[in-house]
Amino acid sequence: MVVDKGKKSKVAEDSDHIDGELVLSIENLQEVQDELEKVNEEASDKVLEVEQKYNEIRRPVYVKRNEIIKAIPDFWLTAFLSHPALCDLLSEEDQKIFNYLDSLDVEDFKDVKSGYSITFNMNENPYFEDTKLTKTFTFYDEGTTKITGTNIKWKEGTVASNGVDHEKKGNKRPHADESFFSWFGETQQKDIAELHDEIAEIIKEDLWPNPLKYFNNEADEEDSNTDGDDEEENIDDDEEQDDNEDDGDETKGAS
Repeated sequence: MVVDKGKKSKVAEDSDHIDGELVLSIENLQEVQDELEKVNEEASDKVLEVEQKYNEIRRPVYVKRNEIIKAIPDFWLTAFLSHPALCDLLSEEDQKIFNYLDSLDVEDFKDVKSGYSITFNMNENPYFEDTKLTKTFTFYDEGTTKITGTNIKWKEGTVASNGVDHEKKGNKRPHADESFFSWFGETQQKDIAELHDEIAEIIKEDLWPNPLKYFNNEADEEDSNTDGDDEEENIDDDEEQDDNEDDGDETKGAS
């Protein structure tokens, strides 16, 4: 079969033309994408500015909230025990320690993207010397996170982590032989992609914004149980009344 050289040349020219248009389209697309990235960066900066502004506005409100919480017995203990993810972390001994918790605080750094801290302010107690337990997460531009925390000075004879330094990866939950409070002393520095502190994330992102909803969960459950008892009593009363009526009918029939 003989191929017409003129046709072959035409096909090559069309192919070059299509390739050129494709390259040009991709270059144009890249320019638009770069422009979009620039807008996204500006938007992120603006969002960060707004977040930092409102963090300063929230701060005195959080302080006011903490003062009110101090007047509510066992508020944080109840909120922890009512939280589906935090309730299993507290041993009976930990719950006793919570009786000495004066306040809980979560605070972002002034530059919110650079980190935050979680603090338990404690009253004098028979368990440890410390009156302030803090865990701090510092984020660096190169993608690493530095964690610092309070190494609790446990008083002699108290239930602690038995001096065992358990290395944990992934979800960070206290072992059965540890106190929840040993979490404050667990520190590490890793690539942020490998870091996942479940307890910190739950406290900061879920519990801290609105602890009242978990405190109220406990109250709602108690009300629900009470209502259930009342309904059961009413059912029993109705059944007893029906039995009495049946007995009366039988007596009349016998007469």
